[in-house]
Amino acid sequence: MRRDNDFEQRRQHIAHLTDQELYDRFWELTAQVVDPLLELGRKNTTPSVERAVLLRMGVSSLDTQKIVEGCMDRGLMGHGAGHVVYKVSQDKGISIREASIKLAEGEYWDDAVALFKGGK
Repeated sequence: MRRDNDFEQRRQHIAHLTDQELYDRFWELTAQVVDPLLELGRKNTTPSVERAVLLRMGVSSLDTQKIVEGCMDRGLMGHGAGHVVYKVSQDKGISIREASIKLAEGEYWDDAVALFKGGK
């Protein structure tokens, strides 16, 4: 099967754009595709899913429940428990394992909430 070369026809709606405008348009379209997927993840996660994510990050099975409960109590589940642990580890300059232990022990929760304030 031979395909006609219709490149010039198909690109007419973007032919006038500069490289920067094309770059911006690419990311705008990418966001239109990805944003609904992220929203689904925020609205449809479960404690079970979040514990599974934490386990795959190397968090102790004993600590996963405490971290997930901490996220639920503070309204952070929509961000993902693994994301919370990751952000705390980055903020404190410690490993993910250390951050998970501290969160399971009840530490750093105020910092975690502050890190996600404003929907970050």
